[in-house]
Amino acid sequence: MCREVLARSADEAVGAASDMGFPVVMKACGADLTHKTEDNLIRLGIRGEEEVREAYGDLAAKPVQGIEGVLVQEMVQGHRELVIGLIRDPQFGPCVMFGFGGIFTEVLNDVTFRVAPLETYDAMEMMEEIRSKKILDPFRGEPAVDKEKLAGALIALGKIGMENPAIQEVDINPLKIREGTPVAVDALVVLAPPEQDS
Repeated sequence: MCREVLARSADEAVGAASDMGFPVVMKACGADLTHKTEDNLIRLGIRGEEEVREAYGDLAAKPVQGIEGVLVQEMVQGHRELVIGLIRDPQFGPCVMFGFGGIFTEVLNDVTFRVAPLETYDAMEMMEEIRSKKILDPFRGEPAVDKEKLAGALIALGKIGMENPAIQEVDINPLKIREGTPVAVDALVVLAPPEQDS
């Protein structure tokens, strides 16, 4: 995971950004904010205290229900973006997803699935099944993706699904590749609605 701090004031945001170092990313944060990009709730490449204060004020003032604060994150460098996730299928139970990520995930639909639990060989097979699997090789002067670490993340997602029946969905997109290492920069977890007492 990338480093991040939830700020509830501009001063807290400035302190968090200064501690982790510039540039940073800032995102409006709240339990019901699931489509931050579409709702224009993300600011990238913020490089100084004045920009942090401006971004905080802009995001906090958005006429969107459910903003609980502003997440300040380190800006993870890397040209490659993957997606990993979990869905709970009514027939098969928890299923792990892997594929090409970023803003083109839904357009390109280059993903593969496995029913949990996963073993290392399942995760490695998933990496071979996507059409854009060459993105895992050395790329634009960057090293190949550490497939062992990536496999570990896929196996862990399956384990989360097996051990936590309340989790209906996990979407980690993008999973950026920084110097060969997968780093989650955004995640959505959807829980089942609480059971109503009869």
